[in-house]
Amino acid sequence: MTPSETKAKMLQDPEHWFIPFMEFVDEFRRDTNHDVLLPPLTPDNERFDALIASTIEYLCNEGKTEPPQWVYTIPGCRNPWFVSGMENLKAITIVESPVWFRTRKIFVLENFLSRV
Repeated sequence: MTPSETKAKMLQDPEHWFIPFMEFVDEFRRDTNHDVLLPPLTPDNERFDALIASTIEYLCNEGKTEPPQWVYTIPGCRNPWFVSGMENLKAITIVESPVWFRTRKIFVLENFLSRV
């Protein structure tokens, strides 16, 4: 699934965006052919664009591959986005959030992309 297809599915059901997002993460980790990243994402949704770009950077680092150049053109959120939405987790997410997310003002727990 391409980043654009992932975002389209996330936008179809914004309340449950996490499902297609994690499907993308799982598929990326399973498939070593990352040609699916070549078509650039058209930025038109500040949060989801930044989240997908940060995730690609994170996963490429994890897999020791270079992210596509278009990822670096995706801006961060204008206002910080605490993905969990839980007030009591804000402080810990500021500390734990991986650099690829923090640079785009997205704050997640360290295990955000972990799967059990």
